Amino acid sequence: MSIYVNKNNSFEQSETTTRECPHCGAHAQLIPLATPSFEELQRARPQHVGIVFRCASCNEPRFLRATVRAFEPERVELSMNLIEIERLRERFHYGYLVEDVERLLREAFDCYSAGCLTAFALLSRLAVDAALEKADPATRRRWQDSLRDVLQIAEVDADTSRALEAVLFGDSNVAPSVGPDAAAVLIEAVKDLFYQAYVRTAKLRAAMKVRRYFVDEALRNVTPIERARRDTSAKTS
Repeated sequence: MSIYVNKNNSFEQSETTTRECPHCGAHAQLIPLATPSFEELQRARPQHVGIVFRCASCNEPRFLRATVRAFEPERVELSMNLIEIERLRERFHYGYLVEDVERLLREAFDCYSAGCLTAFALLSRLAVDAALEKADPATRRRWQDSLRDVLQIAEVDADTSRALEAVLFGDSNVAPSVGPDAAAVLIEAVKDLFYQAYVRTAKLRAAMKVRRYFVDEALRNVTPIERARRDTSAKTS
């Protein structure tokens, strides 16, 4: 499958391009807006070209890069393997976090999306420190145990596990550093840590509160005779 820039500057795609949009989140068609000139391609003969599309769902511009496959007399062939310049932003239930932690975690995930991995690792550590700032040592140990459990479940090797634990819970005077592979593990581990600590906890508390409310409501509606009968049955059983 290929893309062609023809001699008359028409842009020809062998199939429709669809991608998930980082702006609106829809999986929508990409419609070409600005395509390279045939004459300029033949003159410069670049290895890669940039193409501007727009999202068919929200009309926001999308910037992609394509590899040039061949220069022919009547057309230039481009690869269909389009590389997105704007990466998807990481999603999380930020509304459950306290303000300081939310800010740090958002910035950490934005750094990961931008490929700034050292900044991502550092901000992840700062987010953990902010979350545990007023916590007791037992809570910090629970977070560390949760991280180890996640890495074990994911079958992460021992060296990477130790490195990621040092990133989040290591010496604050030592700047954390991760490569692409470790960072891909770290972001999922960080998401799980904060989901358990904030989102899961809040949802569980809310669910239990609702359950207990309806139990209390049901008990309030029981007549004294029925309540006495239930108490007697409970004692005899």
